[in-house]
Amino acid sequence: MRTLITGGAGFIGSTLATRLVSEGNEVVVLDDLSTGREENLDPARGDLLTFTKGSILDTDALAGAAAGCEQVFHLAAAVGVDNIIERPLESLHTNLQGTENVLDVCVEIGARVLIASTSEIYGKNAIDSLDEESDRIYGSPLKSRWSYAEAKSLDELVTSIYVADRGLEAVIVRPFNTVGPRQTGRYGMVVPRLVGQAVRNLPISVYGDGNQSRCFLHVSDLLEGMLRLIDHPLAIGTPFNLGGPTEITINGLAERIIELSGSTSTIEHIPYSKAYAKGFEDMRRRVPNTARARELVDWRPTFTLDEIITSVINFERTRVEA
Repeated sequence: MRTLITGGAGFIGSTLATRLVSEGNEVVVLDDLSTGREENLDPARGDLLTFTKGSILDTDALAGAAAGCEQVFHLAAAVGVDNIIERPLESLHTNLQGTENVLDVCVEIGARVLIASTSEIYGKNAIDSLDEESDRIYGSPLKSRWSYAEAKSLDELVTSIYVADRGLEAVIVRPFNTVGPRQTGRYGMVVPRLVGQAVRNLPISVYGDGNQSRCFLHVSDLLEGMLRLIDHPLAIGTPFNLGGPTEITINGLAERIIELSGSTSTIEHIPYSKAYAKGFEDMRRRVPNTARARELVDWRPTFTLDEIITSVINFERTRVEA
């Protein structure tokens, strides 16, 4: 199998590339390195890996990378709350036009594609268990905080139209707070940010009151779900939640990180008004219902929350020692 991974030098993409290469697949990575790092691909280096520095907005570079590929994992996107708020126009352009470019190429070469959407599309809906048909609840369209969610929602809509009108074989996944080694806290990802502070015994910065809750998923479990879904014919044109089962507040997460790392850090609460731009909105709760993936491809997360946190602690310690 020859596979294109857009955004393949990022946290999730490079982990996927490493797995596919280890299984004997040819992998082509297209990444502009705006948030990814080429060294993330070091474990996958060899004759089976081709890296191209380029953007999904560059249709020539995209077509060249996709040539001969039978499947595409579209992971390239402007990601992270910090990134979206600081560069909203650039982020919208990448997430909207870039995805359409990928869909066009996949139609042209006849490749099956997996589109990585996001749990952000549910917005402020805080019901007990979000399934794929749950309502989306957003704040004002003029707040850049919601631009990423809006763009990803439109990506899903455009993908479904390509499936219906152009015969594209596409699967949509909605990851919930994916975590693991190689992830950076630079763009607002909470677990590596808090772990990075803890292993250095710095004060741990919790935004808001810390009572907002999330469910975390290890990247290996995410990839297992993605690989099963892209291969299943009944997954075509359908969105799937992929998320962890354990709900925890950010306060609880910070406390668990301190305990598991043996850190002397203390927890500091920082108001959203200081952490982000005025008017920032967060969602209080986000809990996934993953029954659809479980019923179709027998997918279940295997990593416990403590195992997820420990994997990030171990990775961050190697960075401190380096």
